[in-house]
Amino acid sequence: RDYNQGMYEAKRDGRNEGIEIGREQGIQMGKEQSLCEVAKALHITVGTLTVAVSNLVKKGYVQRFKSEKDRRVVRVGLTKQGKEVYHIHEKFHTALTDALVKDLDNDDMEILVKILSNLDSFVAQFYD
Repeated sequence: RDYNQGMYEAKRDGRNEGIEIGREQGIQMGKEQSLCEVAKALHITVGTLTVAVSNLVKKGYVQRFKSEKDRRVVRVGLTKQGKEVYHIHEKFHTALTDALVKDLDNDDMEILVKILSNLDSFVAQFYD
């Protein structure tokens, strides 16, 4: 599937789908993670994540697992469909980055790197 078809399919059934796909990015490919781990990576509460995960489970992007070691711990992982959407989203980010830098020379790239570094430092201060 191409990017446009995949994004259409991801968005066709819900007005908050873009937010939910963003949440999915916190769930790593091929790795089951606890809700606490994902929430921490996304800088959101477990309660907020639980709502998003429930919606993603209903849509078939994510599945829940009980931890083998501690049955109180809920782990999540991407389904086959979730991995497909993840790859589509990843391709979008690559295409976006390529489009942003395609006409930049070395001097422009150095400026862009500095701007992004400053932005990263600014945002990081809110999460440390």
